[in-house]
Amino acid sequence: MSNRTFTMIKPDAFANGHSGAILDIILKAGFRLIALKMTHLTPEKAGEFYAVHRARPFYGELVEFMSRGPIIAAILEKENAVADFRKLIGATDPAKADKGTIRQLFAASLGENAIHGSDSDENAQVEGDFFFSFLERI
Repeated sequence: MSNRTFTMIKPDAFANGHSGAILDIILKAGFRLIALKMTHLTPEKAGEFYAVHRARPFYGELVEFMSRGPIIAAILEKENAVADFRKLIGATDPAKADKGTIRQLFAASLGENAIHGSDSDENAQVEGDFFFSFLERI
């Protein structure tokens, strides 16, 4: 088990001005920022990041959505980081997310769900490495 996870505040939450509130919730939940940046994914980079979903019917829409505006990417640290962060963000479908979770508070729909959180220690490492060099981490 790792003490690090990866997250992205997605274009919908960024465009709606929720980035600061989301980061505040994350920090108040005891996560420490290891790396943080604002960037804008090209369709090619979004496609590369979500390549695991290439065969799924929602892949094209996902790539289009993730490349439509800025995102905030971060590596977070806390004991039991992946599981604790998944609980903090809530179910992918905000209608099914627990009260007080980030998605329940800020997501508009299943497709525009405000935030990404790694689903395993292995993916947290891969996803963090996709966005950050070792020089960009504390």
